[in-house]
Amino acid sequence: MGLSSANTVVNEGFQLCVFDLRRGQQEGQELDKILFFHPADLPFSTQLSVIGLSEGLITFTRIFSPEAACEVIEAEKHSHVFHQAEQDIWMVMVVEKSKESDAIWRIDALRRVLKEVHSLFVMFHGSIRSLLDKEPSGGLVRPHLYNFIMDYLSAFQKRSPWDICCCDFLVGKKIKLPSFHDCLKERGTVQMLTVGREAALEVQSLVRVLESCAGNTPCYSLVLFQDLLVSTTLSPDDTINLFTYAVLRLAPHALLSRASSWSYLRKGNSASQIAAASVLASSGPVSEQFYGSRDTSPHGGEHSHHVVRPLQLNKWYKGTDGFLVTDIWGPEVGIMVSATPTVWLQQTDERMYLCVYQHKSLTLILLFPISSILNGEQGLSVVKQQIVENASLKMLKVEEKLSKGWGGENAYHVGGYRYLLVDGDRNVSRASPPGKVATLTKVNIDPAEEGLAKGNKSKGTNQLESLISLSNLREEVDLEKSREIWDDPGHDKDLEICIRAKNNAWVIARTTRGKELYMVLEKANETLLFASDAVEKFSNRYCSGAFSLD
Repeated sequence: MGLSSANTVVNEGFQLCVFDLRRGQQEGQELDKILFFHPADLPFSTQLSVIGLSEGLITFTRIFSPEAACEVIEAEKHSHVFHQAEQDIWMVMVVEKSKESDAIWRIDALRRVLKEVHSLFVMFHGSIRSLLDKEPSGGLVRPHLYNFIMDYLSAFQKRSPWDICCCDFLVGKKIKLPSFHDCLKERGTVQMLTVGREAALEVQSLVRVLESCAGNTPCYSLVLFQDLLVSTTLSPDDTINLFTYAVLRLAPHALLSRASSWSYLRKGNSASQIAAASVLASSGPVSEQFYGSRDTSPHGGEHSHHVVRPLQLNKWYKGTDGFLVTDIWGPEVGIMVSATPTVWLQQTDERMYLCVYQHKSLTLILLFPISSILNGEQGLSVVKQQIVENASLKMLKVEEKLSKGWGGENAYHVGGYRYLLVDGDRNVSRASPPGKVATLTKVNIDPAEEGLAKGNKSKGTNQLESLISLSNLREEVDLEKSREIWDDPGHDKDLEICIRAKNNAWVIARTTRGKELYMVLEKANETLLFASDAVEKFSNRYCSGAFSLD
């Protein structure tokens, strides 16, 4: 999946920009403030108009709430979604309102997209401000932002039937935003695998063996089974970022599509060259000069920059020793082998080597400080060899135990319920499998009504009423949570909302002590008492009574 000159992402109802309030304040230098803009082929006058309006809205809202950054402005025809990524660096998404059902979205879900793309960018490239400090002209940060965000928008693909943290943003020529279809998902959280005591002890033992293989070198790790997190020794923020990237590009299901989805590219130019050319193909000479050279290879022209593009599809594959390899980071200087990937770890505030080992459904992500590895790549290869020799049997045993206890893609399905459970304090979520959520969009039409149903367009809306109602309900909860943060930051208020949808389904939200439960009951009894009792049973059995009213 990629962009081509004949199929460029064009969506007049969607604009995304990144700009720096410190730059471009002098007349004639206004373009300096633009760090990224999509669509890039819009005239600079239009880009400056959008950013100027955003700047004005930010300044205006500060008059009334100087301590709270602007989050959203609702206009008649557009929603303006704001995220202050760094000090004086803003990301703004402008989306056109539409009467189409797919245009029903939650503002918080859109803001989470902005937060996620910035967090991933910082993990691989460092902060935007640091890139600007290295080259104040913007010639370094613009090509990095442009390639990264375009890869993010155009190359995200669902990797497995139960993947609930990622969505496909590119559909035809339009950007598909998170809509009401995704209201039983929570971006910016991890999904955990529930394991028994015996399996948990085996995982702990494996982590200790991995740490011992590194000797005196610090070793941080994530252990995943399928697309679910089993263990982590990282901070919550680093865990979320690496988990998100792992599900997108490293987990077994992410690698399975490698042979089929881009096989036609191998006949011509490399994937990197084609993707680089395609995202800039519509920009024309002016935008090309503004955002940087098309040549993203390390052997480009004198003034070109090697732009690492970690979100490219189908660039990871399994090596003979079990470690995943990629050429995204280019060749190591002085030797004809691919450089080991690196990431920036917030927990230690230093750059780390990223090593990924995979056995069947088990994926191990290992991080080693670059400063702690003597002799660079050569020293790292010694550590990898130690892991292969001393931890392989333990990995096989852990994978076998987790496989035996794995219930499949519907392991966390609860009959009669469609739910989303979020633990905000731990940044963990669990939800009904997407395949089961999809049944909410199906409707059984009585044969006697079949004739009436034909040609009745409202019937399609009724099919989706449960999800639309839940999306609207979550929007109300989001607003209530924002008020709580503003009015009393240190206190979480319990909240319960039950709504009877037009299709007679019960749509329910309960929040308490940092935890949130959202639920759809389509086959519930007519009474509110029945629906409330169903929630109580769910809470007692699957949430240790956290949402019980007693």
